[in-house]
Amino acid sequence: MIIQGQIVDVFNRTTFPGEVHVENGRIQKIVKTDSAPQQYIMPGFVDSHVHIESSMLSPARFAEMAVKHGTLATVSDPHEISNVMGVEGLNFMIENSKTVPLQFFFGAPSCVPATAFETSGANIDAAQIAELMQRDDVWYLGEMMNFPGVVFDDPEVHAKINASLAAGKPVDGHAPLLAGDDLRKYAAAGITTDHECTNIEEARAKIDLGMKVLIREGSAARDFDALWPLIDSNPNEVMLCTDDCHPDELQERHINLLATKALENGADIYNVLMASAVNPVQHYKLPLGLMREGDSADFIVVEDLKNFGLIESYMKGERIFANGQAAFKAESSAHPNRFERGKITSEAIALKAEKSKIKLIEAGDGDLLTRSSIADIKIENVMAVSDPEHDILKIVVASRYDNNPPSIGFIRGFNLKQGALACSIAHDSHNLIAVGVSDEDITRALNLVVESKGGLAAVSENEQVHLPLEIAGLMADAPGEQVAASYKVLNDFAAKNGSKLKAPYMTMAFMALLVIPELKLGDKGLFDGLKFEFTSLFID
Repeated sequence: MIIQGQIVDVFNRTTFPGEVHVENGRIQKIVKTDSAPQQYIMPGFVDSHVHIESSMLSPARFAEMAVKHGTLATVSDPHEISNVMGVEGLNFMIENSKTVPLQFFFGAPSCVPATAFETSGANIDAAQIAELMQRDDVWYLGEMMNFPGVVFDDPEVHAKINASLAAGKPVDGHAPLLAGDDLRKYAAAGITTDHECTNIEEARAKIDLGMKVLIREGSAARDFDALWPLIDSNPNEVMLCTDDCHPDELQERHINLLATKALENGADIYNVLMASAVNPVQHYKLPLGLMREGDSADFIVVEDLKNFGLIESYMKGERIFANGQAAFKAESSAHPNRFERGKITSEAIALKAEKSKIKLIEAGDGDLLTRSSIADIKIENVMAVSDPEHDILKIVVASRYDNNPPSIGFIRGFNLKQGALACSIAHDSHNLIAVGVSDEDITRALNLVVESKGGLAAVSENEQVHLPLEIAGLMADAPGEQVAASYKVLNDFAAKNGSKLKAPYMTMAFMALLVIPELKLGDKGLFDGLKFEFTSLFID
């Protein structure tokens, strides 16, 4: 097979007319010619850090959508499903991904559970990590979110890191706001990436310590605008990622849009392609071709080097995208799950007002970090209740793995004027979480999720919307376009009822992620992410 076009040679930083000769799935040779069609043959895009589960799609369904954007591979940490189902969840993701030609490179989740301060569905210890690191289909150790465990020499944490390093596999990091001596110790432990930088000074401090910075632009956390100058200043030390990309956004864009935005901002094309294609392959030692003689014939053909309009994609010499659509089709999958929760009553989330002031979670749009503030709580018949007039809403987290009492807090930033939102996606243990204006609405929304053993729900006085997620309460076994349409209905429903958040479900899901400061809510109580300990809701 011979493909003609403008050859994009990222390593020699040149583009020239030529031919790509493919035999037995590999690039036999690349020949320079006097002329060639005005289409560009280049390495495919790689998402350097993404949790496939956050697309609410199985890997195979994800592939059907991502391939349309020139994506050929992902570096994927399956710690969402693994927190629900342990190694069984990881195995499901790997086996399902093998049914499609897009390449998924999965890591072993390092933090299952993410903390000891919440109820999780599974535990993956250092001995299991050591076993996983011997597998050819496990490529790295997933993000080490337990940075206190690294800094304060937790033996189990360091045993996991050392097992990965001994196997010659990289260790992903997760260190928001970590600095100074603590950051130096974190990097010295052998952790070589971070995707949590929110400003360029933080990113450069990590680069100076030898870490790669993954510039993130997901559905909730959006750091690209702050960090994109690193593409030109440090082209060998950065990659592009989405981290968490919901189905409506995946339908419209993937890494291709970040590459386009970087070029529009004035970044150099070859630096952009280093960040979006080459660096992930080299850092994680992936068997993905990069348009060199002898490489696997993995590449894309695009209309131009500005918007990257996709013409064709190839994997191991086989065409996997052409004529505007994927050349493969995902099949229905198994529906593994763990969900033990029974229905929740409004009495179970009623809260007596112990005092008149509370610690309030302050949620920001597009920011996983929260702030903690002090607020006066609305009291009705001695009970603390939502106060939508002042955007102080009750937030509830309930374990999906047992029927223990839910935990209760209050949050600002959702702006709901009526109704409630609920879901079984609550990072990272994926317990049930809900935000609403009344106890009745909150329990109605939660019980829709309970009835389907996982999903997303929204209710108002006379309406309700529901998206079941059959796979571990995280993913739907349905075409991506269908899931994206249902998800859009839910987001529109939230907006109609007052929410101004771009991705209210994504934001809500991260309100239970205790490892990201400042104040979060787990199923066991309100948590101070700076002190890394539980804290009281009511204060003097």
